[in-house]
Amino acid sequence: MMEQKIEKLIAWLREQVHNAGLNGAVVGISGGIDSAVVTHLIKRAFPNDSLGLIMPCKSNPKDKEDALKVVASCGIKHLEIDLTETHQTLFREIEKQLKEKGEWNEEAAKLGDANTRARLRMTTLYAVANNYGYLVVGTDNAAEWHTGYFTKYGDGGVDLVPLVHFTKGEVREMARILGVPEEIITKAPSAGLWEGQTDESEMGTTYEMIDKYLKGEDIPEKDRQIIERLHNRSHHKRQLAIAPPKF
Repeated sequence: MMEQKIEKLIAWLREQVHNAGLNGAVVGISGGIDSAVVTHLIKRAFPNDSLGLIMPCKSNPKDKEDALKVVASCGIKHLEIDLTETHQTLFREIEKQLKEKGEWNEEAAKLGDANTRARLRMTTLYAVANNYGYLVVGTDNAAEWHTGYFTKYGDGGVDLVPLVHFTKGEVREMARILGVPEEIITKAPSAGLWEGQTDESEMGTTYEMIDKYLKGEDIPEKDRQIIERLHNRSHHKRQLAIAPPKF
């Protein structure tokens, strides 16, 4: 069953690129499971016209190691573009100008810093995609899309979102079929925004609970309220990219 969905996704990716009159696809490889699955999908869809970008930006070195494992597992061409210095230059100038006006918000700075990194990665992906005539492929799964757990015009700023109808559990199933390394499949999901950050600790619920909610199963009231609150307040983030039909 999942094998058939994978084949449909590969065909859909080819169709979207063909319809756009372009050549292939690029994805940012974070070292996490979602980007690993998309990396394998675009490599299968476009064996000679797919590219993975590794973009460290104040990142944990382990993320780069994991990203390179993903590259090795499917043989995709890759580039590494370190954005740390670029980010520091930009964000320090923003901080300087706001402090000079006496309007710097220290409490908001942590998230602003993290979102700026995500948006720099998006900018880099599009610059590279333009060079090759590729579409930018996103990595958000159904749980992230429903809760708004992505940066608007950052990792949410993409052309295609092939995983948007798949739960985290289904993405794991897909990963094993595609040949994603097991250590990538089992690592704690993290956006790598700051030291020790994990998706589930930040959201206040688990992917297991979100998956159950999306499948219409009963979950504790506390988790249901968190999920619905996240969904409602992130309404503005959605409808940003072309999604495949539900298979």
